[in-house]
Amino acid sequence: MTLPATDHDAAAELKRLAAEIAHHNRAYHTDDAPEISDADYDALVRRNNALEAAFPHLVRADSPSRQVGAAPAAHLAKVPHARPMMSLDNAFSDEEVAEFVARVRRFLKLSADEPVALTAEPKIDGLSCSLRYEDRRLVRALTRGDGAVGEDVTANVRTIADIPATLPDDAPDVFEVRGEVYMEKAAFAALNARLVAEAAEAGKEARQFANPRNAAAGSLRQKDAAVTRARPLRFLAHGWGEASALPGDTQGAIVAALRGWGFPVADAFAHGADAAAALAVYRAIEAARADLPFDIDGVVYKVDRLDWQARLGSIGRAPRWAIAHKFPAERAQTTLEAIDIQVGRTGKLTPVARLTPVTVGGVVVTNATLHNRDEIARLDARVGDRVVLQRAGDVIPQIVEVLPRDADRPAFAFPDHCPICGSEAVAEEGEVDVRCTGGLICPAQRLERLKHFVSRGALDIDGLGEKTLTEFLDLGWIAEPADIFRLAAHRDELVGREGWQAKSVDALIAAIDARREPDAARLLFGLGIRHIGIVTARDLMKRYVTLPALAALADELIALRDATPAVLGETEARHRTRLNKALAERIGVENVGAAVGHALADFFHEPHNRAVWDDLLAQVTPPPFTVETRASDVSGKTVVFTGTLETLSRDEAKAQAEALGAHVAGSVSKKTDLVVAGPGAGSKAKKAADLGIRVVDEAGWQAIVAAAG
Repeated sequence: MTLPATDHDAAAELKRLAAEIAHHNRAYHTDDAPEISDADYDALVRRNNALEAAFPHLVRADSPSRQVGAAPAAHLAKVPHARPMMSLDNAFSDEEVAEFVARVRRFLKLSADEPVALTAEPKIDGLSCSLRYEDRRLVRALTRGDGAVGEDVTANVRTIADIPATLPDDAPDVFEVRGEVYMEKAAFAALNARLVAEAAEAGKEARQFANPRNAAAGSLRQKDAAVTRARPLRFLAHGWGEASALPGDTQGAIVAALRGWGFPVADAFAHGADAAAALAVYRAIEAARADLPFDIDGVVYKVDRLDWQARLGSIGRAPRWAIAHKFPAERAQTTLEAIDIQVGRTGKLTPVARLTPVTVGGVVVTNATLHNRDEIARLDARVGDRVVLQRAGDVIPQIVEVLPRDADRPAFAFPDHCPICGSEAVAEEGEVDVRCTGGLICPAQRLERLKHFVSRGALDIDGLGEKTLTEFLDLGWIAEPADIFRLAAHRDELVGREGWQAKSVDALIAAIDARREPDAARLLFGLGIRHIGIVTARDLMKRYVTLPALAALADELIALRDATPAVLGETEARHRTRLNKALAERIGVENVGAAVGHALADFFHEPHNRAVWDDLLAQVTPPPFTVETRASDVSGKTVVFTGTLETLSRDEAKAQAEALGAHVAGSVSKKTDLVVAGPGAGSKAKKAADLGIRVVDEAGWQAIVAAAG
């Protein structure tokens, strides 16, 4: 593995990895919609860990090695775990398993002949869940969440037949049973078939689950427990959290007790095994994998003795006494018939391989992700090639190898314009993803962009939710922001449509008309220009006051880019640094750098966006931007926000603070006057407490805002 040569390069890559892994954690744990395979995710984590090992002084506060899962979903109550629900480190070879045992020996200072007994059990692919029993009655069930705070799914868990409502009299007074909620393969197929049939009967498009894990997660996290009851969920116990007493002194004894209390545990569970025997269990489970009724992606080994587990403890997000030995992805060969470009809701251009149908892991595969432009170049994948395909993690197919070519074929030319709307497609500095700059005029992005435009942090138009926007898009009444302000022309057509009456239509039109003189910063933010959040929008408007002046700035930035060519002998990196410095200096706004300059230039360089801009400003008249501050308890003071804010976005909170005359900082220091700490607040809240700085929760902050009037 090649590592960066300098601290600067390593820090940049660690920053990128932290953001990318956090995104995929949210997609998997919170949204139940993974975008990459388990193998690709594991590769990102391994790369991050290798960099941190080589550059320990650069480990970030938001390092993936310190995180577990992702933030809980918004619609479920958030409850802290009594003991953290940790994740597991992974092994991908017999040698890494042997090194795990060696690390245990070294940490415990065991002699070479001291046996290290392990347990081994299938790693089931489900949703982690913690069941808390008090006085032997089930009182609460939580998902993993981010490891420290989970989602309360108690009502839904009570519908799962595998989970006892009470424990026997010999069980401890307090005991948290931990395991996986899952769905068997046959039940998953039947559920999808039922969803298709129900959708067909209702004349709607069927929404199916991608795999059993997503089906289980989506079913458990329903708002209505009746929906969960109708889904065939199962539970498999494998551990515990807080306990007032333990019914044994080994992992094997605890699992036996769980079985005795009525919990299903793995049939293939083995304990008292040495490393060789544990690997034999792995081989046996791997061979039987296809015949198991549920999906698994590896085998988990744990040190059997609980006193040794206690001594070993944990490091970062994972215990030292356990490891997951992952299965290799199943592979097959096929032919690459075409490469199509899909445009996502954020404008990302994703290449998709169209394949001659082939069966991999019991599933017929016809498409596979190629991830991005760089991945096509790395593989040198060309239409007509024979390729090796795998379903890593049994989720998303991907091409891992191109076989020797038997004929000359042209290289794939990645588009520099969006295939949907024709707008320019660019990759920003330091990024591999190519994105459409069309934004609001691109059909692939239109709904999400319009949702953002009318959202609370932007124009905040009541009555224009996703359902209504979708209806108007389908009717052809809106396609871009300016069309919203022309909806009054459709009043008579709208009255009488399902769900609409004259009163509700007039209320919507009034809400729209009330935004014809919008705050300029909110309007700028609402356009969804990359890197321009509400705080940056406000900072820009403080400096440039009117939107035409900002557009003039963008023209200057475009001209500056065109007029700053590389000089003879100058490296590309040096040229980029010189250009970025010039862009930041021309903007002239503190904390607004070259990334915003490039984003503004890209947006206004695209004629479609310029037309959207001009059309919108023909419908609305934002007054010159002014910052009005109100006297408050935080006027002239420095405020830091940390943790998860539940009722407002971080950008909105910062805007509130600025409106109260406060300065918002990103870190806690002796100069900090107030820390607003939401759930999950960590080192910043602790540092504030150590320094004696006032700390309030979100409700306390809202009280400060309300008191200012």
